[in-house]
Amino acid sequence: MSTDTRITALEAADESAWFKSSYSGDNHGVSCVSVAALTDNVAVRDSKQHNGPVFVTPTAAWSSFVREVRSGNWPA
Repeated sequence: MSTDTRITALEAADESAWFKSSYSGDNHGVSCVSVAALTDNVAVRDSKQHNGPVFVTPTAAWSSFVREVRSGNWPA
């Protein structure tokens, strides 16, 4: 059994499930992230690397992070 927990974007979600974060801004694609809602988790990737690595976190943790960003409590 493998203990490697890294996954690729293709393993995380169907391509149609990904959307670009509204927090990425309009900076010509320099700092863009895409997000996909999975069954119990949220996957996050670099928008410019569709087949690259993916960060996966529990939905509750992602929701807490987004809430903090929206409240202004997260560094810019």
